Amino acid sequence: MRSYLQILAASCVIVTLLAAQSATASTAAAKASKPDGKLIELDEDNWQLMLNGEWMIEFFAPWCPACKNLAPVWERYANTAKDVNVNVAKIDVTTSPSLSGRFFVTALPTIYHVKDGEFRQYRGARDAEALLYFLKKKSWQAIEPLSSWKKPDTIHMSLLSYFFKLSHTLKTTQKLFKDFNARLQEEYGLPTWGSYALFAIATIFVGAALGLMLVCIVDFVYPPKKSPRQSFSESQDNLAKGVEDLATEEIEDDEDDNAAEEEDGNSDDDAEEDQEEEDEEEQETKEETGDKVQTEKKSEKINSRAGDDAPEVADKPSTEQVRKRKPRKAD
Repeated sequence: MRSYLQILAASCVIVTLLAAQSATASTAAAKASKPDGKLIELDEDNWQLMLNGEWMIEFFAPWCPACKNLAPVWERYANTAKDVNVNVAKIDVTTSPSLSGRFFVTALPTIYHVKDGEFRQYRGARDAEALLYFLKKKSWQAIEPLSSWKKPDTIHMSLLSYFFKLSHTLKTTQKLFKDFNARLQEEYGLPTWGSYALFAIATIFVGAALGLMLVCIVDFVYPPKKSPRQSFSESQDNLAKGVEDLATEEIEDDEDDNAAEEEDGNSDDDAEEDQEEEDEEEQETKEETGDKVQTEKKSEKINSRAGDDAPEVADKPSTEQVRKRKPRKAD
């Protein structure tokens, strides 16, 4: 019950703070929506005031010559624009680099007309009469507003603004590094390579400190599981059990290896026996084939000899023919 009351009290405090913040923001927006003839300076913290009412915004830089020429005209324009209920503001891109990325400012000075969250870029003349005529005749209605993917209040343009801010931070850091390097060389006589080595060592130590801090944060958020404490005898018993289990596993592995080797040996013996039987069958087949060939050759030789003897017998006359052919004796 007590914890429930604490949660309820904390919720009431949070709701009260949010309501006060929203009331303050709405009051500031209401004050800003009523022009008082003064030039308003917008930055990265209050630029959302331009989303309510009608505004003319100038993006400038102190080093820009064209911006310096426009500065007095813009001051007078802020005083005269209150007659048409328009707020006039300026944004310094050197102190608010993220806004230059959010509005994608590529040239200076750049002037935008903002009406209830719709953004239009002004490209006309930069004198007080032309600017006031632009508002009185509502010439901004003829200008196509920025497309949805180019609107400064979208998520992707917000991401782009962070990149611009990071670039500006890196430039500022580089400038500070150069100033510090020059100071080391002038006051302490430290050579250039010495200052670079000093910064390298400092970078290593800073990285190690950040890494240690990150490890501590992770251990704090996700603490490691605490294992129960064991006595010396229990740890020895567990160690002995572990050794026995390991020995048992090794014995089982050896038995499996021996069984596998025996199976491989049996399969090799069977393969050798099959090969020997095949070789014997081939040898028998070859012997039978050789016997048949020899028998055929012998029969051919016998036949050839018989054929050679037959003509000789035929050529020799028989004894009866010889007797007949003997001449008779003379009478």
